[in-house]
Amino acid sequence: MSAARAHSTLEHFAFGDSPAMADELLALVLQGKKTATCWPASQGLKGSAAGARYVVLDGAGAPCVVIESTELVQRRFDEVPDDFAAEEGEGDLSYAHWAAVHEDCFTREGAFAPDMMLWCERFRLVEIIGEGADQ
Repeated sequence: MSAARAHSTLEHFAFGDSPAMADELLALVLQGKKTATCWPASQGLKGSAAGARYVVLDGAGAPCVVIESTELVQRRFDEVPDDFAAEEGEGDLSYAHWAAVHEDCFTREGAFAPDMMLWCERFRLVEIIGEGADQ
């Protein structure tokens, strides 16, 4: 089975809520800085499970990497630990930065509350695919 065909059976998604954010967060994964993500629990599991693999898309919708979930837990927004916030890889890696950008994002989605439940997922980069594999 070709690599492209093998990847076609995996769930596909892009990080963030815009093409620019998808590209920015994907770059952090490629640099090894981003090894965690989260989303409102109200959106469901989105097919996620510890051990599952996913294809991450860039802002144009092209498949770029395969990641594997290593941990999936529910937490309140205001109880996300500092180490998890840092593993999201954004800004200065502080909880304060994480909280500010995630509050903005979840507010745009109409879902923010300080005590909202999140799915918090840690993952590892498994494979670079597409054009990025040749770099």
